[in-house]
Amino acid sequence: MITNPESSALDISALEIPVPPRDFGATRRMLMAALVASIVTPLLFLVTYGYFGYQTRVADSSEVIDRLARVAEEQAVKILDVDQEMSLRVMSMLGTDGDAQIRARQQQLHHFLQETAQRLPPVASIALFGKKGDLLVSSGTYPVGILSIGDHAEFRPAQVPDAAAIEVSLPERAPATSVDVFNTSTPRYDANGRFLGVIYISLRRDAFLSFYEQLTSHDRALTLGLFRKDGAILARSPPPKARRAPTNNQPLVDAIRVSNRDGRIRINSTLDGVEKLLVYRKVGAYPLYVTAGIPVSAVTYRWIKQDGLIAVATLLPCCGIWLLVLFSLRRLKAERIAWERWRAEFGMRLSAEATGRQMKRMSALGNLVANVAHDFNNLLMVVKANMELARRKGFNGLEKEVMAVERASAGAEVLARRLLSVARKQPLRQEEINLQRWFEDDAALIRTSLGDRVSLSISSFADIWPVHVDASELQSALINLAVNAKDAMPDGGEFIIRGENIEVAHASGGLKAAEYVVIACTDTGVGMTRSVAQRAFEPLFTTKTASAGTGLGLAQVIAMCEQAGGTARIESVVGEGTTIRLYLPRRAAQTETGTRVMPPSQAPAKASGKGSILLVEDNEEVAAGLAAVLEVFGWRAQHELTGDAALRLLDDGKTFDLILSDIQMPGVNNGIDVAEKVRRRWPRQAVALMTGYADELERAKHAGVAILSKPFNIDDLQALLQSVHVAASPVAGSGKA
Repeated sequence: MITNPESSALDISALEIPVPPRDFGATRRMLMAALVASIVTPLLFLVTYGYFGYQTRVADSSEVIDRLARVAEEQAVKILDVDQEMSLRVMSMLGTDGDAQIRARQQQLHHFLQETAQRLPPVASIALFGKKGDLLVSSGTYPVGILSIGDHAEFRPAQVPDAAAIEVSLPERAPATSVDVFNTSTPRYDANGRFLGVIYISLRRDAFLSFYEQLTSHDRALTLGLFRKDGAILARSPPPKARRAPTNNQPLVDAIRVSNRDGRIRINSTLDGVEKLLVYRKVGAYPLYVTAGIPVSAVTYRWIKQDGLIAVATLLPCCGIWLLVLFSLRRLKAERIAWERWRAEFGMRLSAEATGRQMKRMSALGNLVANVAHDFNNLLMVVKANMELARRKGFNGLEKEVMAVERASAGAEVLARRLLSVARKQPLRQEEINLQRWFEDDAALIRTSLGDRVSLSISSFADIWPVHVDASELQSALINLAVNAKDAMPDGGEFIIRGENIEVAHASGGLKAAEYVVIACTDTGVGMTRSVAQRAFEPLFTTKTASAGTGLGLAQVIAMCEQAGGTARIESVVGEGTTIRLYLPRRAAQTETGTRVMPPSQAPAKASGKGSILLVEDNEEVAAGLAAVLEVFGWRAQHELTGDAALRLLDDGKTFDLILSDIQMPGVNNGIDVAEKVRRRWPRQAVALMTGYADELERAKHAGVAILSKPFNIDDLQALLQSVHVAASPVAGSGKA
């Protein structure tokens, strides 16, 4: 029963029960602290050391590939600078010669280009193309054949006057030499900016690949590459490893858009299919980039290989400490179980005392809620009385505003009724209800409360006994259950209502021996845990968010059942759903005689004639509002603040057609006392009472007078006045002693 060892010692000492001087909780906390410390301390050290070690390894690897990228950039700049120098020399020789002049000098130019290409190992060939892309001169062949590059992608941009100084083609295999090359093209223009042709220089890819292999020979995890600005691969060592590797490096293109010159990035390489650290640098002023990279897995492996031995050496002695602490915890658990068995009977006593304290707290909460609702109802009486006066006076141009206040007061009245219902102090209008007809009338309202995702199924209530309850309270209870079911089934489900007749032979579980109707409401929602189900009927207890629930729904349900003479019970399984059973009596426990609670009027009765009323009300604002309304109806009202003052006034010989008194008032005599004394001394005097408390209502029933339940409608008051005028006006005052 008791699971908290820290608090149990205090509770048992309060009962003056001798206990062994042993604090299992403190001992266990010390052992757990030692265990946690022996785990956290070395792990924290290893994590910190490993983190900084990993960051150092990443930084070192980044420095390595950064140096490689710089070296690769320098090599590419040298080759491309030579390429540009050759292009300038050729353009100087050609001047502004057109296609015809160049063809005429083909042999001379061929020998010059051939000698130049042979002196430069990275250069595979040099060729001159005319303004339409036709081959004019080549270092490889003389005379040249028919060849055109007019449809090549790198040739078309060169025809534009403001084209780039150099264009680079995709890699290809030279037809004459079968050498893998990529071509650079430099456009030629005359003095007027007219396009004359291009100078094509084919650079050997192996000039770059062999250099990259030398740079990465000490570490095969490294990669070096030369790329165009659109990500196209010109040279890369080693070649891409990914299956179906793309022809361009899209992550590199994305990085270039962010930083055009150079940068360090961590990417998922589409060429190798692994995560990599990558450094890229632009090759001088050329539209090319060199990259150097290393897989993150290689960096991680080297880090683990270096730091793993340190981790093993640190954790081995820790394992011995862990085993020792776990053994101690196991021994402590065995000792605690033996001790818990000894004090189990005292836990039951403590549980009973806690239950009693909880009942006292709930009773205090109910009284607080009832007092707040009572005062709130008095305020509503003032508002409703003044609204009726405004209506009787034609609104004076404020009809919309008054109607808005009337709608708000109606909502406030519902809230006050819910509060009083939870506190078991709501005045009830109990009546015999045929459930079959009642569900036929109210099923639509329940279905609306469930929303679109939840279906409603109501079994037949044809053979179910009538019940004796407050119809509005029963409606509120089922709507509350429907709303809770909807919240428990956010993805939809089914809400089932069934009825059953039962007979309880012996009182048990809050039920007296009697005949009951059980209304079982079942949902297929998420269900409740046992701890939540035990507290589900507590007022203000809710598992919903602050803006989604008030904790009054199920409290109203059980309050309605208990006020009717029954109870409510809950069964729930997590993940399967919840069933709440309402036990309602078949008939009232006693027959009401001589007292009637004024029901809501369907249409206002028209009072005729005038009379006098003694209004006994301790709230002057409520009294002023009611007096004003009574004057509008043609009745003269005299107000007294207490029942004592009212009795003194009657003893002095004052006569009235009606005495309308609140029940709860200061002084010796409350409203019920006034009614009882008036009925004894002046039996024919008309008396009516006003109240907002159910417990007062039960006592007032024995006085044999009409009762208005606060806050009542003005139509109810008018109906009461009409009945008094018809029945009591001929004998007003004559019945006084």
